[in-house]
Amino acid sequence: MKKRHLGPTFLTLFLLCLISLARSQQSGDAPMMLKLRDSLGDPSNIGWSGSDPCKWKHVSCDASNRVTRIQIGHLNLEGTLPPELKNLTALETLEVMSNNLRGSVPNLSGLSSLQVVLLHNNGFTSFPSDFFDGMTSLTSMNLDYNPFQPWEIPSSLKSATALKDFSANGANITGTIPEFFNSDVFPGLENLHLAMNFLVGGLPLNFSRASSITSLWLNGQRSNSGLNGTISVLQNMTGLREIWLHGNQFTGPLPEFTGFNVLQKVSLRDNQLTGIIPASLMNLPTLSVLNLTNNLFQGPTPKFPSKVIVDMDSGSNRLCLTTPAVACDYRVNILLSIVKDFRYPASLAESWEGNDPCTQWKGISCSPGGNITVINFQNMGLTGTISPSFSLIPSLQKLILSGNLITGTIPTELTTLPSLTLLNVANNRLYGKVPSFRQAQVITDGNTDIGWDSSSFSHPGEPKTPGKDGGRSDSGIGAKNSSRGKIVGSVIGAVCGLCIIGLGVFFIRSKQKKCSKVQSPNMMVVHPRHSGDQDAVKVTVAESGASGRSESYTDSGGPSDIHAVDTGNMVIPIQVLRNVTDNFSEENILGTGGFGTVYKGELHDGTKITVKRMGSGVVSEKGLIEFKSEIAVLTKVRHRHLVALLGYCLDGNERLLVYEYMPQGTLSRHLFKWRANELKPLEWTRRLIIALDVARGVEYLHGLAYQSFIHRDLKPSNILLGNDMRAKVDGFGMVRLAPEGKASFETRLAGTFGYLAPEYAATERVTTKVDVFSFGVILMEMITGRKALDETQPEDSLHIVAWFRRMYINKDTFHEIIDPTIELDEESLASINTVAELAGHCTAREPYQRPDMGHVVNVLSSLVELWKPAEPERDYLYGIDLEMSLPQAVKKWQALEGSNLDSPPSFVTNGDNTQTSIPTRPSGFADSFTSVDGR
Repeated sequence: MKKRHLGPTFLTLFLLCLISLARSQQSGDAPMMLKLRDSLGDPSNIGWSGSDPCKWKHVSCDASNRVTRIQIGHLNLEGTLPPELKNLTALETLEVMSNNLRGSVPNLSGLSSLQVVLLHNNGFTSFPSDFFDGMTSLTSMNLDYNPFQPWEIPSSLKSATALKDFSANGANITGTIPEFFNSDVFPGLENLHLAMNFLVGGLPLNFSRASSITSLWLNGQRSNSGLNGTISVLQNMTGLREIWLHGNQFTGPLPEFTGFNVLQKVSLRDNQLTGIIPASLMNLPTLSVLNLTNNLFQGPTPKFPSKVIVDMDSGSNRLCLTTPAVACDYRVNILLSIVKDFRYPASLAESWEGNDPCTQWKGISCSPGGNITVINFQNMGLTGTISPSFSLIPSLQKLILSGNLITGTIPTELTTLPSLTLLNVANNRLYGKVPSFRQAQVITDGNTDIGWDSSSFSHPGEPKTPGKDGGRSDSGIGAKNSSRGKIVGSVIGAVCGLCIIGLGVFFIRSKQKKCSKVQSPNMMVVHPRHSGDQDAVKVTVAESGASGRSESYTDSGGPSDIHAVDTGNMVIPIQVLRNVTDNFSEENILGTGGFGTVYKGELHDGTKITVKRMGSGVVSEKGLIEFKSEIAVLTKVRHRHLVALLGYCLDGNERLLVYEYMPQGTLSRHLFKWRANELKPLEWTRRLIIALDVARGVEYLHGLAYQSFIHRDLKPSNILLGNDMRAKVDGFGMVRLAPEGKASFETRLAGTFGYLAPEYAATERVTTKVDVFSFGVILMEMITGRKALDETQPEDSLHIVAWFRRMYINKDTFHEIIDPTIELDEESLASINTVAELAGHCTAREPYQRPDMGHVVNVLSSLVELWKPAEPERDYLYGIDLEMSLPQAVKKWQALEGSNLDSPPSFVTNGDNTQTSIPTRPSGFADSFTSVDGR
């Protein structure tokens, strides 16, 4: 009987064991996957039901039922990633991109099978430093656009030796680029994308050993200094297909591109690169797109093949001529060959513009006949060596290179200069024997290695090698006149000092007599980039949503509107904007307008931003036009008095613009709603400063940007104020580009009633003078405290312009309409009268009777800013030859005083024949407006 029952019992037990074993194999990774499912909140939309993860959608397993792939990107998931993912030891692919995941990225160190990790476009806030330990199989890592707390690229990344793609754009990375990005550590690295972070410093030297990299994105660093230094290490990265370094602070010349056989796209705009465009770049057979705008490139304008799309606005560089492939003046070529050995310093390139070095070139003085007589590069921080090319200027009398970091020896070629009387190379790092000059005084004090055959700076710690004469020797002029030269030099220095002081006192006193109020040109203007078709606007913007689509819009309704704009580096994920605005909470609303609702937000580092969210009813063709117009304009123009666009977002029906935060809100809030907002009324001096800020911003749009823009919607609600109550112009949805060579052009009517110029409202023809009219209305509002259209007033007083003109005729009635909150005294009343007269001219019925914004700036700045004299010593530093005649010295001083500023200098006279920068009075202006009313 027992034997009869043993068989079935044993068989049953055996089957149970098999089932248990199968179940254990089936559910080996199940606990970790169930944790993941629970952490995702409601995962029902991805089909994760049941207890066997190998049967779930978007999950793959191997033959042993171990999870190898989790691919749940673009599913609008929320929640976090659990730390238990580290136990999925067979995991090869983790894709969770473009969701709403938040919190910390789990530490996955030790997953040696993991090959692909895609975490981009989420809300992750921290990243473990040892994440990459043991990831020997990792080939692709993407962390783009996550609001991480500031972090540095961890050294654990060196464990991922199989890495091919590493992307962390917009991920708040700080510090410097690690030296380990090279072929020794990552022999297969192809794509390195670190754009839109907070990286600082230069390109690592080990990039020269990163020949496998084909795509390098380091553009748009958001730190104050950005990436800087030279880009010479790129010369060895011959495998590159695309180079994106725009929006940084790189300096120095371009490297040679010989051997770059696959390079297709190069974007270097918005840096401080200098020097001559190398022929090796022009001759690249594979080059298709090149952007060099807004740098300091010098020399002739290069000519590229027609197949290459070139964005190189000559106005934002320092090219000698605008015509391609035309040689520069021979003097320009010589000077460029000289500064080549100084590595083309940006301090010189900034003022070396045009094809005549005798006109305002920093450090260069010429005789009346156009011969270079003095080169003064004193205290300019120059590095490199002294070029023998100085000998190619036979008219050179004085060469001053003192107070720099120049190394090397004094070239013997300098002894052939027939007119040289002074060579001052004091306080540098020169070494070697001093050549023998026939008549020139040579000053070498402060070069500790002069007379020795080597430099202690290039080989610190090594013993110096004495010269051929045995030991240190100042042969030639240095030996003969070492004591006599010091005595003579001291006497000459004392005499020159007295002359400089006397000349400075003369200039100061003469200026005090001739002008009492002059504007200091202190506005910062950055040349915008230039690209696109002159005849239409085409704006292409990348979608930040899951689909990755792009949208294009072409507006042919107005001629020559806005050029094509590449804004790919400004896309901000919707998740980031939801986080910083607390999901667009009502508590963060700053206001509403025609565009939609405006929110305030705060980034993790405390930076405050403004987010404009287009209302659902505005998502129309017109709304989209304004949305893309703002992007197009504000990515092309930058000025201290224009609000800065930080980024944008397109996600489904969402349209959002992100600006710098202006905490004091709109001007209308302070002019018309100050009581309701419990604010203090604006003082007259503050109103004047605000008016000047706005005028400068509009002046830039009209004539100082690379092309002329017309705002078309100037009004107090489009003027924003910062904590310092300085103003910036906003509201660029209706901006139009004025065609070159056309006095006016026709476009659809846009703007706000009460601020529209009469000729624009009647004919729909627009010029820059429509903005001048609007600005005049704003001046009237600032004087009276009354809105442009006040429906509470009688019909004949409804519009401020007609009412203001009537009241201004009579002095008594005019005093009655001045805003009663303004404290009046003799000075402020005189200032108000001047501004009132200016407002009347700005709102003249005929456009030709209105001033341009340059004249408006002159008038307002004369009421705001006082002129201050420059330091007398600057004359010597900028190459003023004391042997010049006084008129020549004055002209040179005027030209050079503004060379380091963003706008040209201005000097005011009392009606004499001296030229000034103040525009002549426009036709139709009253005789009371003379040049004295300017700066």
